[in-house]
Amino acid sequence: MSMKSLLNAVVIFFSATLGLTLIWAILELPVSNHIHLSEQVLIQLDASGVRHPTTAVLLNFRGFDTLLEVMVLLLALLGVLDQTKKRKPKNLSISIRLNQPYLQALLWSARVLVPMMVLVAGYLLGVGGYQPGGAFQAAAVLAAAGVLLNLSGLLPTWREPSWSLRLGFIFGLLLFLLITAMTLFLSPGLLLQYPITLAGIFILIIEAGLTLSLGLILAGFFLLLSDEVNNKKADE
Repeated sequence: MSMKSLLNAVVIFFSATLGLTLIWAILELPVSNHIHLSEQVLIQLDASGVRHPTTAVLLNFRGFDTLLEVMVLLLALLGVLDQTKKRKPKNLSISIRLNQPYLQALLWSARVLVPMMVLVAGYLLGVGGYQPGGAFQAAAVLAAAGVLLNLSGLLPTWREPSWSLRLGFIFGLLLFLLITAMTLFLSPGLLLQYPITLAGIFILIIEAGLTLSLGLILAGFFLLLSDEVNNKKADE
């Protein structure tokens, strides 16, 4: 058995073990009709720093979950970056793509819609503290704007992301970890439990950083691979 096959077998074994352990833990949880999580969230909402229960849960009461979600997305992007290094780059002139009539329509749409999408993303980020919205929704809109810009030829494919772009990928996570470290300093022994007077500011800072990084990460899943797709279209 080759080293690669052995490594795959080990990964499969530990993944299956972890999955079965989680299933067993869930089945062993005590059944109670007296626990109403929504009521508990609403009771503690004033201490969360925001007025919307979803934001309170994601960035305060269950901040660990959100931190791990960002790490998972970042690891997925690192996997995409690793795969892009293995392919042979091909040059495809943007002018060739823009000469196609349907891409001219995309070009016009991008110039009209992208500024509006940036405004929508800013709005979603701003209202996340007291109504549906927040960093993930805003980042998804920004990523969609990046995809539209790339399809129209206004934004080149990220064949080899610059260091500034790579810093943008991890900026939100680093900011999140910095705030986490500050909570330990301000409240020793309490991780990701913000002081009530600073909770709203901390959450807003974290969401702003995550909007930038998640927008770049989500766009990166397309922009790092779009060169390959465009080359296939050109060959056809």
